[in-house]
Amino acid sequence: MKSLSYPPQKNAGKKFLTKAFYTFTLLGIISIHTIADAENVMTYALKASPHSLDPFTMYDIPTHSFNGNVYEPLVDRNTQLELVPSLATEWKNIDPTTWRFILRQNVKFHDGAPFTASDVVFSFQRAAGPGSDSAGSVASIKEIKVIDDHTIDVITKTQNPLLPSELYGMFIFSKAWCEKNNATKVSDATKKEESYADRHANGTGPYKVESYQAEVQIVLLKNKDWWGKDCGNIDKAIFKPIASEATRVAALLSGDVDLMAPLPIQDIKRIESDPKLAVIESPSLLTTFLGMNQSDDKLKSTGLDKNPFKDKRVREAFAHAIDIEAIKTKIMRGYSEPNGLFITKGVNGYNQDINTRWKFDLEKAKNLMSEAGYPNGFNLAMDCSNDRYTKDEMICQSVAQMLAKIGVKVNLTAQTKSKFFAKVLGYDTDFYMLGWLPTTYDAHDAYYNLVATRKGGDQGKFNVGGYSNPKLDELINQLHKEMDSTKRNELISEAMKIAQEDVASITLHQEKFVYGVSKRLLNPPIRADDMVFIKDFNIQ
Repeated sequence: MKSLSYPPQKNAGKKFLTKAFYTFTLLGIISIHTIADAENVMTYALKASPHSLDPFTMYDIPTHSFNGNVYEPLVDRNTQLELVPSLATEWKNIDPTTWRFILRQNVKFHDGAPFTASDVVFSFQRAAGPGSDSAGSVASIKEIKVIDDHTIDVITKTQNPLLPSELYGMFIFSKAWCEKNNATKVSDATKKEESYADRHANGTGPYKVESYQAEVQIVLLKNKDWWGKDCGNIDKAIFKPIASEATRVAALLSGDVDLMAPLPIQDIKRIESDPKLAVIESPSLLTTFLGMNQSDDKLKSTGLDKNPFKDKRVREAFAHAIDIEAIKTKIMRGYSEPNGLFITKGVNGYNQDINTRWKFDLEKAKNLMSEAGYPNGFNLAMDCSNDRYTKDEMICQSVAQMLAKIGVKVNLTAQTKSKFFAKVLGYDTDFYMLGWLPTTYDAHDAYYNLVATRKGGDQGKFNVGGYSNPKLDELINQLHKEMDSTKRNELISEAMKIAQEDVASITLHQEKFVYGVSKRLLNPPIRADDMVFIKDFNIQ
């Protein structure tokens, strides 16, 4: 791979102002405070708070997006989603299984400690350890050799053309800080654990955490000692989790926030008609899908002596019973693109010729249910988030109504994403809706995580339903180490066909990312991966 360098750009950051404010009690003024108040303040209203200030606890977009303002990886992506240097200035293959990374010098963590190779080794080991939700990013690594303080060799178990892409999102922690604060181990989100790193942060990134109130407000201040120069002019960023759609919209209309996401589809015209506001939309790389428990001999919620999802005819009946066009028009109001694959345009390996969905056909669905021995259907519990994906609860309600037409009586539980993910990622579910965006922007990421056989490690970790096909596993293994791009794409297409024919899961659609923005923001960059990095924003 050709060595890369990071292009510097003008830093438009401005100075901080200072003001005093008073704290009152029933007895009167008790203290006078002085705070740093940024001249350029951007307020962002989001649907839900990041799960944690520790990016390794939850492998989801809100957590990654927020923490990407504070922590940095060796390899990053720009607003066009191209790989660019970050804490590594260059990288190359020096032999088939060895990648050499040259680390950036004169970089400091927010506490002033210098960044060195030992922090990289520690962070990779931490990501691979107990409790981490990011183990898949380093799963291919066999060993890391430290050449000097700013040079490392990463040795992979086999040839791995995707390693630089896999390290996007592999944020680097300070070894000394984690050891000092007893945060060397990642807290396990499925066990509701918590460590110092969940509520405190110490990265190398362009913004520092000033204050953290989970589900209320998180405040970031520009890191004046950041090594980079391509930072916008936002001095202070306020993240406000607002679960209520109506309240988020009201905050944008009143001028209390500058950016809000997701913008409720029903409010798009209202926002467009306001001269102070604008609507920005972007195609999405995130696919939502329905997963089914195919591993247990009996389901918890059916009351049956066997697991109906082990029968392909039942899975296929579910697929034919879902009217995806009705979901697109009535719920998503056109702001979605039905899809038959786990990936979409923009992800390497996408093949339009294979992207065909199961035809909506109630009669065929009913016949398949009868053939499988369930002419009257069965009862089934379903798990869904209500604050993660666009119209997630409404989509699940619609699916439940559609399945009722083939006799399946769905008992839906829709809850906040923190509770939903803890339950589902603990494999405590029979039927669920989930979303996935490949962090490597390659098909391997989706198929390795979502349909490869779950083996207790990182492989198939997000294959919640426990689907398993040895032939598909072998294809996924081959495409991970194949260096020839033509051969890789052929393997990807073959893997796609198997997963589709088996009805490993029922893919639904790509939702479009829709943001409401104040025109105070200058050309706000809305990315296809739904990440919001404050350094890319400017305000007038």
